[in-house]
Amino acid sequence: MTELIVPAQTGAPAAESGLMVRAEQVHKAFGPLEVLKGIDLEVRAGEVCCLLGPSGSGKSTFLRCINHLEKINAGRIWVDGDLIGYRERGGKLHELREKEVAAQRRSIGMVFQRFNLFPHMTALQNVIEAPVLLGRDRKASARERGAALLERVGLGDKLGAYPGQLSGGQQQRVAIARALAMQPKLMLFDEPTSALDPELVGEVLDVMKDLARDGMTMIVVTHEIGFAREVGDSLVFMDGGVVVESGAPREVIANPRHDRTKAFLAKVL
Repeated sequence: MTELIVPAQTGAPAAESGLMVRAEQVHKAFGPLEVLKGIDLEVRAGEVCCLLGPSGSGKSTFLRCINHLEKINAGRIWVDGDLIGYRERGGKLHELREKEVAAQRRSIGMVFQRFNLFPHMTALQNVIEAPVLLGRDRKASARERGAALLERVGLGDKLGAYPGQLSGGQQQRVAIARALAMQPKLMLFDEPTSALDPELVGEVLDVMKDLARDGMTMIVVTHEIGFAREVGDSLVFMDGGVVVESGAPREVIANPRHDRTKAFLAKVL
């Protein structure tokens, strides 16, 4: 197993503390390019955290580190009290086996910019594939749950439709239903509306707002300032691989303190 040596840090956050996600001094490099330069972040259960920042600031990379799609070079990430991707022994982190990492990922749903649906499967088949394949649910009950999830995202009449027969917004809503089918405790959204035509953005954001109202813990990489202001519990502005500014969304958006945040918001608002 890969060994990652890190300096001594505080212990794992207790689950009863109410923290769903805790990141401490997360570093990530691709060769000589250092993309994350020590990210600290806390997200409490039931919160919606919005990550803003220019392209190349490290937002998507950090999101992928949370479920170990990218391996960190230093630091630690916990989800619901569990150290993600590693086991600690004697001050050193040893990478988990892929099977163990996959088990951790099952409780972390992720929705990407591109929908990544199986084109040869119907909407319902896309939604139930993972729960059935991984033995999480029997096919009959998975179909019932999948149909209910598609109904929830406004696609109850599209169970038998193939991705090619759906609009971009509809495909993204299928992707959200697919992530929810694994009954995650945390949902990660990586610019879920950036690949959509403007008139389709609202239907996806409405589904995400509904999830927030139901108490789903969410970390959302987005440029949708209105969504961040209306739905977010916290807003984190990243640039150059660091957290430049964070706080309550309405406060950060209305009264940014850092010049870099001011310049970014002036362009996107």
